[in-house]
Amino acid sequence: MDKKILLVDDAAFMRMLIKNTLVQNGYNNILEAADGEIAVSMYESEKPDLVVMDITMPNKTGIDALKDIKAFDPNAKIVMCSAMGQEAMVVEAIKLGALDFIVKPFKPDRILQTVSKIIG
Repeated sequence: MDKKILLVDDAAFMRMLIKNTLVQNGYNNILEAADGEIAVSMYESEKPDLVVMDITMPNKTGIDALKDIKAFDPNAKIVMCSAMGQEAMVVEAIKLGALDFIVKPFKPDRILQTVSKIIG
């Protein structure tokens, strides 16, 4: 599949986990960013079909990056990732335009279900 997916998480291990799941299921065009600031810049230059982004990151949080990406492209497809106990931030992200959220620790089936629902 040629859909471009941007993974944003300050933990390289988390990006690798999601990337491996996606690649094993035919998603080969994967971009990575380590924080929200890089994510916004990459979104503007690469225009991915989907962004999977952590909420809690240094430099620029996932919530702030979500706001910036949505300001740049109101049709951006963004899924937020959060740890348990971040319900208030998840609710805020959904209100700001995130399409869905995935709770850590990730289950490969949940990642695939969400990605395929949004971009096929």
